Amino acid sequence: MPSPYFRITDLSASSPVILHAPHGGRLIPAEHLGAYVVSADELEVEKDIMTDHFTDVLVGGITGASSVINELSRFAVDVERFPDETEEMNAVGMGVLYTHGSRGQQIRDLHNADRPALMQHFDAYSAAFTDLVNATLRIHGRAVIIDVHSYPEHALAYELHAEQPRPELCLGFEDFHASTELVHTATDAFAQLQLLANGPFADAYVPLEHYGTDARVQSVMLEIRRDVYLQDSLELKPEPLHGLQESLQQLVDAVARDAHGDV
Repeated sequence: MPSPYFRITDLSASSPVILHAPHGGRLIPAEHLGAYVVSADELEVEKDIMTDHFTDVLVGGITGASSVINELSRFAVDVERFPDETEEMNAVGMGVLYTHGSRGQQIRDLHNADRPALMQHFDAYSAAFTDLVNATLRIHGRAVIIDVHSYPEHALAYELHAEQPRPELCLGFEDFHASTELVHTATDAFAQLQLLANGPFADAYVPLEHYGTDARVQSVMLEIRRDVYLQDSLELKPEPLHGLQESLQQLVDAVARDAHGDV
């Protein structure tokens, strides 16, 4: 049964582009709250620290592309993690089902969690995303995922690569799933921002069915440093957000109009 906690806009009939906002949600369904070992207030603080604030708004303001927007908090289920031992974030308790928070503190006891129900969301999300990618491939012969995230100005305790510079925009990709042309197009679209490739975060989301095997599926991750568009109070800076939307729209339009699939 499909999960009600994500929204898909399917424009695969007209566009090869899929926008993705996996970490913008804050929702943890009431039936799952009993597994958390921190107070409700502490959990809200963790959401403030770790949510990719307004990335759903950023994606939702773009035209001419399919989109997948997750509404569950990453503290419920992280839909972008690998569901096995290959996931490097398992080392800090932040695999598919988080047990630890931003300071390395325990936040959830999985012995008290309804794993089957939580994994049902993960599986439904993955299946729906895969179906959208396959539909896009059938029509266009390619699918280009633009994976939209944000990250804080200062490194958090859990980060595995905290020593790296923290640019205004981190552009993540893997060579197999991102052509040189796509990387250049993304770089040009966000030319107003200080940019670094694959640092402090790397790679970009590709469904497991296609990961490492189907180069027709391309993907880039946009990790936007939050102070670019957010106040310290987590309120939006309207003009910078508008500028980000213009750049993202430019990227979508450039990818969509490339009839040869070189981007």
